[in-house]
Amino acid sequence: MQLQKKTINMLCFAGIVLGVLAVSQLIGYWVNSTIPENTSVELNSLIHFTHIRNHGGVFGMLQGMGGIFAVISIALLLGVSAYLWFSPSIMRYEYICFGFIVGGGASNILDRFVYGSVIDFIDIQHIPYWNYVFNTADVMVHVGIWPLLVLSFLAGSDDIATSS
Repeated sequence: MQLQKKTINMLCFAGIVLGVLAVSQLIGYWVNSTIPENTSVELNSLIHFTHIRNHGGVFGMLQGMGGIFAVISIALLLGVSAYLWFSPSIMRYEYICFGFIVGGGASNILDRFVYGSVIDFIDIQHIPYWNYVFNTADVMVHVGIWPLLVLSFLAGSDDIATSS
């Protein structure tokens, strides 16, 4: 019975990874096909789509070292997947949250291999000291990280969904 629950949870994880990867790649392809690089399209006064390329890491740090980030990211994503499979006491929410994190990370890795850089385009305006452009994969990583952090802090209270 335990193996059946593990398999169902891993299928849920894989489904989320593939869904996030597909959506992020399709949107990135659309941006790459319709918005010229270094061009901005105003959606409204708050959000612009600004097509830029990130050849570095998070927030554009260490430009030109994208290959190193790809290798490190692949190792981390494989490590998370192994952790989920081999650990005996994973909560269902962890499979879900890690699905978003791994899907977003995998999408950025795929960008690096397909385009030689990550396609970033979400440009939020009117926030003091915020000059960063990001993509849907980055959003999905945050969709996974923040609930994972909050729920992990609450996990000791046994108020969280049933374990796997």
